[in-house]
Amino acid sequence: MSADVDDPFTLDVIASSLSAAADEMFAVLRKAAMSPIIYEVLDVGTGITDARGELVSSGAGIPTFVGMLDKAVKAIIALTSPDDIQPGDVFATNDPYFGGVTHLNDVVLAMPVFAEGRLVAWTANVGHWSDLGGAVPGSMWTEARDIFAEGLRLPAVKLFEAGKPIKPVFAILKANSRLPDLLEGDLWASIASVRKGAERVERLVDSYGAATVENAIAGMFAYAEARSRQGLALLPKGRLQVEERLDDGSLWRAAIEITEDRFIVDLRDAPDESAKPNNLSRDGAIIACQLIFKMATAPDMVCNAGSFRPLEVLTREGSIFDPRPPAPQGYYFETRVRLYDMLWRGLAEASPERMPAGHFASICSIVVAGRHPAHGRRFTLVEPQVGGWGATATRDGINAQFSAGHGDTYNCPVEIAEARYGLDYRRLSLNDEPGGDGLHHGGKGIVSEYAVRGTETVMTAGFSRSVEPVWGLNGGEAGTTNRVEILRTDGSVERHAVASAVPVAPGDSIRITTAQGGGWGKRA
Repeated sequence: MSADVDDPFTLDVIASSLSAAADEMFAVLRKAAMSPIIYEVLDVGTGITDARGELVSSGAGIPTFVGMLDKAVKAIIALTSPDDIQPGDVFATNDPYFGGVTHLNDVVLAMPVFAEGRLVAWTANVGHWSDLGGAVPGSMWTEARDIFAEGLRLPAVKLFEAGKPIKPVFAILKANSRLPDLLEGDLWASIASVRKGAERVERLVDSYGAATVENAIAGMFAYAEARSRQGLALLPKGRLQVEERLDDGSLWRAAIEITEDRFIVDLRDAPDESAKPNNLSRDGAIIACQLIFKMATAPDMVCNAGSFRPLEVLTREGSIFDPRPPAPQGYYFETRVRLYDMLWRGLAEASPERMPAGHFASICSIVVAGRHPAHGRRFTLVEPQVGGWGATATRDGINAQFSAGHGDTYNCPVEIAEARYGLDYRRLSLNDEPGGDGLHHGGKGIVSEYAVRGTETVMTAGFSRSVEPVWGLNGGEAGTTNRVEILRTDGSVERHAVASAVPVAPGDSIRITTAQGGGWGKRA
């Protein structure tokens, strides 16, 4: 059946159907996964692209993950002969040098969708897999000096060919994980998700015809671009110089140039790529800039490839925002959120009435791995943390939210953590330490403390803003800092920010404190 391609009602139905399909993919992945980092924390993203890999629609989840799916699909297309893409195929990539964008734990699955004898779309998802080998449990080694030390790399490989699993690839995946059962369960959940999305797209094409669906997608792109350009027209024009001091004392510099029709982020003055795993791929840097651009121009639910047509990002190859292989990228997320925060600060200081003060600006990632005290099986807890957001010109900051770009995610419930990981929670509360005062007060972070009961337990952490406090705005006071501490049974306390595989004995406690957001304005 083919509908009138100029009928706006039909085109709107198609657009809504594509959005619903991405949401259904998300629901399938969440319900079928075996790891709490996916089914509780929702460290995932789902989306649909057109045949060229341009983002069409997305489900819930982490916005930065959704922003990587189109880039991953484009890389798969570039790395694969058209003759080697056929119905029933499923591809996987996790390597930032082969379209993976982030780090090796984040595995993208992508499935081509064929209808009327040709490729019409791709369905894709990404989820954080708890362990893919490497030097430490959880595959996030803060001391890695190249990507080879970070785990198993999947350079846009096929998992399925013409609907049949390529069993040796499955065997390689399981053999390289400390948690092979969880990996296999999460893998099949991801497969079910992309298949469900493909089924929905195929039905849509059967109902309306490929040409009509493609016309609707073009209309979606045009509408999103128009919304972004409306917002761009309202921004003050000119060039902003922005800079940010990091916890190690280094200084980042960038520029934002806003013209009548372009929003240009210049990152070419960035530091050189790092010997440590805090490099961020160029695609990852683009995602941070896309988030800032979207927030500044059209912060609503309409988001697809058209949304970012006025955006241009300039990087320098060999820099921390455009590293060369084999630079490690395991903690890319701290660099990404710090980049976002730096650009946010530049815009906020130029227009303090439009934007909030700084937030805790760290993923505050914790990995706790060991053997469960009840049955001795290996476990790996992977969890981001919530913290305080900045105040605005009209209200106090929001308490205990995930960092910018982390989206619709959640902390792992205490009951799940105690049952799955053998922990004994002692405290989970808002952070009451002073900080972030002003006409409007910054939001509060949290204090989370739990005792370890299992054996062979180690903790890995990656926190930033552990030295430099959260910035206030328009005369508001600075917030506080993020930190993690180990409280030993002998009464000693160890403070950490970035550390790998720190031994934690039964009875020792881990205490996480996240920062207060920045204040806005001077108190009268």
